[in-house]
Amino acid sequence: MSGGVVHVADTELSGRVVAITGAARGIGLAVARGCAAAGMSVVVGDLEAQAVDSAARQLGQNAAGIVVDVRDEDSFAAFLDAAEEQFGLLDVLVNNAGVLRMGPLVEATADDVRLQLDVNVRGVVTGTRLALQRFVPRGRGHIVNLASSASLVAAPNGAVYSASKHAVLGLTRAVRGELHGSAVRTTVVMPGVIRTEMTRDFASAIGVRTVEPEAVADAILAALRSGTPEVYVPREVGLQGRLFTLLPARTSDLVKRLVRADRVMR
Repeated sequence: MSGGVVHVADTELSGRVVAITGAARGIGLAVARGCAAAGMSVVVGDLEAQAVDSAARQLGQNAAGIVVDVRDEDSFAAFLDAAEEQFGLLDVLVNNAGVLRMGPLVEATADDVRLQLDVNVRGVVTGTRLALQRFVPRGRGHIVNLASSASLVAAPNGAVYSASKHAVLGLTRAVRGELHGSAVRTTVVMPGVIRTEMTRDFASAIGVRTVEPEAVADAILAALRSGTPEVYVPREVGLQGRLFTLLPARTSDLVKRLVRADRVMR
């Protein structure tokens, strides 16, 4: 591996079909590049036709760009149908599309709240359910849901976003229990601060590293090979999250203030 991207086809992943939402930029595009380099057929999903076409062209002949609005179940179903029509039965769905609107909840508009819940929660629930309807009868498949470190450490000025990512974590854990004994797998990914357009206005906190989107892509590719159910990027996110969860509430709040974790979403 070099620069966080696989440069030779992966015998475990080569030939498999993956569909990725929110894949025209950021983490989604990095995941798409990693999957394509591993020899997978990649379907890039996003809202803008020009953006998905551009992303697909970067990935080579075994890639296609398809417009999808994850807030609309018919659009999501058509996206998965088109992926299978182009490349064959779907092996992996990566529910990556996400939206963040920062600011105190008291100042949030109804539209900002609705958008985050529709994309981050309802979109992931819809994608997971539609993928399960394909995967469970076949007895195989892998769903990867992008949550966040905000699933573990609620971020002031990101209340709705934090709530939505708590929901993604809870959803994926519950579905994992439902699939026990099945060959259908789930992975929930909890990135910390990733260098993307979404985090460009984040403030720094003590002990919080900013990493590149390729680090998330590497972790997802590793999880596709191993079936790891929960992934933290970077790894210390898991330790930090467990620490804040285990501490008494007032102590946890104090530590967050001391390390400035409460100011990241300023």
